[in-house]
Amino acid sequence: MAANSTEAQKPQNTKKNKKKGATLDTFYGAKIQNTEQIEEDIQENSPKSSKGNRNSPQTHEEFESEMTKKMEAFWEEKWEIMQKKFTHLQNQFDQTVKENQALKQELIKQSQNTKKLEENIKYLTDKVIDLENRGRRENLRIIGLPEKPEINTKLDMVIQDIIKENCPEILEQGGNTATDRAHRTPSTLNPQKTTPRNVIAKFQSYQTKEKILQEARKRQFRYKGMPIRVTQDLASSTLNDRKAWNMIFRKA
Repeated sequence: MAANSTEAQKPQNTKKNKKKGATLDTFYGAKIQNTEQIEEDIQENSPKSSKGNRNSPQTHEEFESEMTKKMEAFWEEKWEIMQKKFTHLQNQFDQTVKENQALKQELIKQSQNTKKLEENIKYLTDKVIDLENRGRRENLRIIGLPEKPEINTKLDMVIQDIIKENCPEILEQGGNTATDRAHRTPSTLNPQKTTPRNVIAKFQSYQTKEKILQEARKRQFRYKGMPIRVTQDLASSTLNDRKAWNMIFRKA
């Protein structure tokens, strides 16, 4: 009975208690058993050796050779799949590189075209500004003339009075001081501004306009005792550039 009890306590099957090896994930979803599990399968499936069977060692070697061939075939198949995938990825990468190079060349070309367009726009803009300034060459800009109805309705006469008060020698020399037109700019009065609008006067004679401008650069002009300023009428962009340069000169 004791012997039977001892035999009952022995594990019936040690292989059942042995933990199977974990699985390893291979490329592209294929799963194989690890080395421990493979060895266990070889032991379970290999022919059982017996004393009376002299050919069992040779049969065991043949079985191991067969299993080796199967493993080699398995890995060779997986290796071919990996090579195909790698070749596909390499082709995609090469195609992407070619497309990027083509896009880079197109970007360089577009940048060159954009630079040419910017140069053309600058040239045309400068040309328009130059033409506008040439069209204003007979104009004078009067700054600080009061905003009064009796002045705004008779600007031509007011300009003649300014010439008489500040440079009468031009009249004495018989200069043509007549104007084609004179107007306020801007055309509408902004009630929020306290400073009067400028007056633009276009003279019939460029020489007379230049003489008046030269006298205005020498001394302060006045209208009925009130100080005013007379300058060359220029395009707005040119005036803005001059203002910017004047600020730089003052700081310097």
